[in-house]
Amino acid sequence: MSTLIFGHRGIPVKFPENSLQGFRYAIEHNVEGLEFDVHLTRDQVPVIIHDEKINRTTNGKGRVCDFDYEELATFSLSNGESVPKLDDFLTLVGKADIILNLEFKTDQIHYPGIEQIVLAQVSRFNLRHPVIYSSFNLESLRICQLIDDSQNYCYLADHSIRHPLQFLQEEHLNGLHLHRAQNEDGLVERIWTVNNEKRMLKLFSRKVDGIFTDDFEKAMMTRDQLMVI
Repeated sequence: MSTLIFGHRGIPVKFPENSLQGFRYAIEHNVEGLEFDVHLTRDQVPVIIHDEKINRTTNGKGRVCDFDYEELATFSLSNGESVPKLDDFLTLVGKADIILNLEFKTDQIHYPGIEQIVLAQVSRFNLRHPVIYSSFNLESLRICQLIDDSQNYCYLADHSIRHPLQFLQEEHLNGLHLHRAQNEDGLVERIWTVNNEKRMLKLFSRKVDGIFTDDFEKAMMTRDQLMVI
């Protein structure tokens, strides 16, 4: 099987990251996977944004968790959209043939109840494929497993994992999402964030399970060229 290509926060090279506009473009242009980040507002609405603060990606300032959603929606991304709610994004995806990777952004702020809220919300949508859930916060993944151990849970790390297969077995996880591939036989690994063509070719040649990229169209063309050779 070839490496699955995920649009990292949509397609940030063309549209604002984690925007419905970017996700819509990706869906319409046959993206294989979409990666996105989830936080909770003060009134416990799951929203899609990368940072704990809205300063970098909107015209507002402050922490996501300090706003009710109606307040958060008064601020805009650079394209004029509001920070999207998770249910709006899932409605947009619908039955599209796309693998979703939902990252729980709980490594800086572990929002109480986020795992239960998000898993319950996703379960209400009749998606075509099971969602991959990931987090840098191992405790978040453990909580998810207590709620529903049938889902696909993967640990995010910016460092190498010693004895990765043993680690996955002990933590009952399905795979690793790494900054650099470890290339161990039998290891399910998806690599972030891959924008350099040379690095793409190297990872495609190694047949890693997936890559996350800011330009999925470039990555798909690069992979197609390699397959022709």
